[in-house]
Amino acid sequence: MLTEDVCVPRSAVPAMLARLVEIADRHGVRMATIAHAGDGNLHPLLLTPPGDDAARVAAQAAFEEMLDAAIELGGTVTGEHGVGLLKRAGMHRELDPGSIAMQRAVKDALDPLGIFNPGKVW
Repeated sequence: MLTEDVCVPRSAVPAMLARLVEIADRHGVRMATIAHAGDGNLHPLLLTPPGDDAARVAAQAAFEEMLDAAIELGGTVTGEHGVGLLKRAGMHRELDPGSIAMQRAVKDALDPLGIFNPGKVW
């Protein structure tokens, strides 16, 4: 099971839920979604059989499409769980180079030795 979050404007929650159903169907992935609907934070759960590599690949493709759908609907790739390694590419699709550079500058200012979570997003 892969559980993550995306966040969209509250007005886009119904559209995002519909997109999640379409994405799951297109990739043949079982997906359940729980949410903080009042703030647009959705938690899609992608379910795959253990050891099924084809299902894992399909779930990863569905996951990436889910991130793109959130961005297209005016949202973000994360509402509360953070970017982490899984959403690194999605973050780069969402943010412009100037925003990435600003975040990098903040990280460098707070961690000049590069010892906080080395080798991760930055």
